[in-house]
Amino acid sequence: MIITADWLRDSTSQALLGALTEQGFEAYFVGGCVRNALLDAPVSDLDVATSARPEDVQNIMENKGFRTVPTGIEHGTITVLIQKNSFEVTSFRKDVETFGRRAVVAFSSDITDDARRRDFTMNALYAGADGRVVDPLNGLPDLIARRLRFIEDADRRIKEDYLRILRYFRFFAWYGDQSSGLDPEALAAISDNLDGLDKLSKERIGAEIRKLLKAETPEMAFAAMEQTGVLQRILPGATTRSFAPLVHLEHQLGLPADWLRRLLVLGGEGLKAALRLSNAEATRVRQYHQANVQLLSPNVAAYRFGEDTGLDLALVQSASLGLPVDPAVLAQIKQGAAARFPVAAKDLQGFEGKALGDKLRELESAWIESGFTSSKADLLSGLS
Repeated sequence: MIITADWLRDSTSQALLGALTEQGFEAYFVGGCVRNALLDAPVSDLDVATSARPEDVQNIMENKGFRTVPTGIEHGTITVLIQKNSFEVTSFRKDVETFGRRAVVAFSSDITDDARRRDFTMNALYAGADGRVVDPLNGLPDLIARRLRFIEDADRRIKEDYLRILRYFRFFAWYGDQSSGLDPEALAAISDNLDGLDKLSKERIGAEIRKLLKAETPEMAFAAMEQTGVLQRILPGATTRSFAPLVHLEHQLGLPADWLRRLLVLGGEGLKAALRLSNAEATRVRQYHQANVQLLSPNVAAYRFGEDTGLDLALVQSASLGLPVDPAVLAQIKQGAAARFPVAAKDLQGFEGKALGDKLRELESAWIESGFTSSKADLLSGLS
C-alpha cells in the first residue's frame, strides 16, 4: 500500500528522509501521521524513525544546514527544523527494562525491534519517501478493519506505561470500529492493572481525558471505562448514566463536542484536583455548580456567567432527565448572555449604602423577570 499525502510529498519531508537515506540509513515516517494518512484523517505531528543513531542524525542534519534540537537525545530523539516545519526524529530502539512510565532503551538497527516497543498495531506502521507502507507487525489489516489491538501481549504493553490504559480508550473512540466493540483481551489486561493508574501524574491523565472527551462518539469507550473500573479510579463518583444522552443532544442540536461539558455530565469529586484543570476551566465548573445550586434557569445562568454555563446547565439537565432541548431555550440563552442590565448606581439618586444595593438588586430581579426586556425608563418609572 502507498500513501500520497501532501505532507509526505512536501520538499522538507523529502529532504529530511533523503539526507538520512543517502548516507545509507533507513528512515521512515511512523505512527500517527501514517495511520491518519491511511484513514484520510487530519495529520498534525510528523514523526520519523531511523536506523541512524542520534549523533549521526545531528551531524547529517547540521551538515545539510538544518537546525537540530536535542529534545530527547537520551532516548534517541532529535527535533529537526527545516524551514517552518518541525520533525521528531528518533533512532530505532528496543526496551531493555521498563518502570511503568519510563524505560531503559537500547538503540537498534532493526525496524521490527522499534515496532515492537510501540503501543498498538495500527500505530506500528511506517512509510518511506516513496509512500510505500512498511508493516513489520501486520498492523495494516487491523487499521483497515479499525480494530484496536495492543502489540503482542496487552498486559506487558500496559506495564511498560500505564498511560496506555487511557490511550486505549482514547484511540478506540477516535479510530475503533464501534460496531465490533472493544478487544476482550485488552479489557482484561486493563482490569488487572488498575493500580498502575495511581502512578500517573494528574497532568498526564487530564491530557488524555481531554482528548478522549473531544472524540465525536466516545460513549462506548466511557461505558467500557466504567465497566472495567477505570472511570471510578480516575474520577471517583463519576457515572456514565447521562453521558450518551448528552452526546446525542449535541449531535441533535448541531453543537460541537464540548469536552468540559461532557466532563460535567460525568460528575465526580474534585474535578480540578483529579485532572489538574486550569483556573479558567475550574471557574466554569464552579459556575455550573453554582447555577445548579441556585436553581437558575439556563438564560439567567447565561446572563450571570456566560453562554457556556447557560448551555452547560440546559444540556446537562436535559440529558439527566432524558428530555430534548427546546430550540427556543438556546435562543433565550444567547439573549441572556448578551443582556446588559440598563440601570447603574448613578441612576438611583437618593439611595446610599445598603439601600442602594438592595434597590439595584430589586430592579435587576424585575428586569430579569421581564425577560431582559424592560428599559431603564420602565425600571425607574416607579421610583419616587
